[in-house]
Amino acid sequence: MTKLMLATDDEIKSKILSIRGKRVMIDKDLAELYSVPTKRLNEQVKRNLIRFPEDFMFQLTADEKEEVVAKCDHLKNIKFSSHLPYVFTEHGVVMLASVLNSDQAIAVNVQIVRMFVQMREALLMHKDVLLRLEQLEKRVTVHDGQIELIFKHLRQLLSYPAEPRVRIGFRREDTV
Repeated sequence: MTKLMLATDDEIKSKILSIRGKRVMIDKDLAELYSVPTKRLNEQVKRNLIRFPEDFMFQLTADEKEEVVAKCDHLKNIKFSSHLPYVFTEHGVVMLASVLNSDQAIAVNVQIVRMFVQMREALLMHKDVLLRLEQLEKRVTVHDGQIELIFKHLRQLLSYPAEPRVRIGFRREDTV
């Protein structure tokens, strides 16, 4: 039995991209993680195309490819490739493991799915924090308006000319 070459969590996380509002992995990166040539990975996908609907896998446009190459240094060698890469969502990655069906693919697949889940949980936690921050901002905005009103009234009070005030109260005769 050959020893499996697993990537680190940070390596996998760095290969998860956000394209068209979805978290995806590019075919070249997946092939590298699965220790198969990208051509072989794409051949298996094409042979089993029914397993990869649009929400599991899609092909990048030329503009998206340029953007990905510009953002990711490790993908610079696909810049001059004539073919447009495929990207796989979390579900597409799971399906890839069944199509490739090797020990390496299964082991790496489990690792990748864990990363997707971890990222989703982190996003949910951040969403909760952002929601609380937004609520706090709304409260502060309301208070800002009230504080501004207080300052407006104070300015009005300060702008009235000071008239000599008549003292009221008991006066002693000897001080008059």
